[in-house]
Amino acid sequence: MRPGFFLARQSLTLRLTALFAAASTVVLLGLSWVVGQAVERHFESMDMGELGGKIELVRNILSKTRGVEEKTLLQRRLDDALVGHHHMSVQVLDADGQMLYRAGEANFPARLMTDEVGRPLLWDDGHAIFRGLSARLSEPGMEAVAVAIDISHHQHFMHEFRSTLWRFVLAAALLSGILGWVAARRGLLPLRVIRQGAAEVTASRLNYRLPVAAIPLELADLADTLNKMLARLEASFLRLSDFSSDLAHELRTPLSNLMTQSQVVLSRARSNEEYREALASSTEEVERLARMVSDMLFLARSDNGLAALEREPVDLAAEVRDLFDFYSALADENGLSLMQEGNARVSGDKLMLRRAMSNLLANAIRHTPRGGVIKVAIEPDESGARLRIENPGETIPPEHLPRLFDRFYRVDSSRQHLGDGAGLGLAITQAIIQAHGGKISVRSLDGVTCFEFYLPE
Repeated sequence: MRPGFFLARQSLTLRLTALFAAASTVVLLGLSWVVGQAVERHFESMDMGELGGKIELVRNILSKTRGVEEKTLLQRRLDDALVGHHHMSVQVLDADGQMLYRAGEANFPARLMTDEVGRPLLWDDGHAIFRGLSARLSEPGMEAVAVAIDISHHQHFMHEFRSTLWRFVLAAALLSGILGWVAARRGLLPLRVIRQGAAEVTASRLNYRLPVAAIPLELADLADTLNKMLARLEASFLRLSDFSSDLAHELRTPLSNLMTQSQVVLSRARSNEEYREALASSTEEVERLARMVSDMLFLARSDNGLAALEREPVDLAAEVRDLFDFYSALADENGLSLMQEGNARVSGDKLMLRRAMSNLLANAIRHTPRGGVIKVAIEPDESGARLRIENPGETIPPEHLPRLFDRFYRVDSSRQHLGDGAGLGLAITQAIIQAHGGKISVRSLDGVTCFEFYLPE
């Protein structure tokens, strides 16, 4: 099992729910920590305010008490000041460090009166938790005063508060998970609509399209891409269907000829010459079938990007001149003139490019009336070269031009072709040009038809 397979196979709804619950839990935990810290600081601030106030009260009482000889009066005044403050403890030391006054249950640590003077201190003496504060005294005969407050009730409250807060966070996380699951289910409803629509697509129902306008913006691009894919599949399926029909039609004629001729020849005894003629005729039909099969294999390889190119420098003008020499006899027989102008060099497969130009030239010769002139023009540019083949003849209706490069397509279905003869020549030419990274087009106007292709360097 490859890494990440289990995670990839999990339900998207489950993953979104988990992410939503995790995010909510993190936010709630952070908020709980902030609230807890704020309450803690609030209690601490209240305690420090009360401790500071008691120290000032003790200082005020000491300043009104003259000397240690008024110790009894001092104790009475301090006791009166602490009435109702059972949670408060006070300790006063004289100049010799002796206990001058003490009230409350707190056991003051020695460091509160020495090292920690002026700084708050928190300690646990076993039965309660205290927060204390001490201060130096400037009154004669006085050393220091310490005040402590029992904060056990604060600690108990914070314990209960945190427990309640954690329970709330847990409940909120579970509720967030449930709400996240509901939201994810509803949010992913358009995906289920897309799935149901895709399930309805069959070979007989390729015209179905997803309702992009009814799909959320986040999925609109996906729906549009799927619609374009369906359009391509529909177009490809229609082309394949037409191609299959055309192929069956094209193969039927030579096969029917072979079968009829063979049956006629075998119907009675023939002379050697008659058998020889029958075999020669059959050989022509077989060669036609072989060319057709070879062309179809080439087109199939081109459609799948498997056409192997052997690139080398190609002189287009030289190739055109060689083709002129090859077709000169046919052109003379039909009373045609061949003209060439321009020159350019490209990088490509010489044999394949010659075949493409040969198909176009043969096509021009077939459809040019006697006395016509076929012109081949080559124009180089910075990034490649253009080649045009123009011939006079019947103007091709505009509705036929986009389909001239389709396989087995004929403008006039009753016309008998020479050469390729199966309507594959222009399709092969287009495949060769596209395999070289070029483009080919055709236009026909006012009795002149022009095929033009562009090849990059």
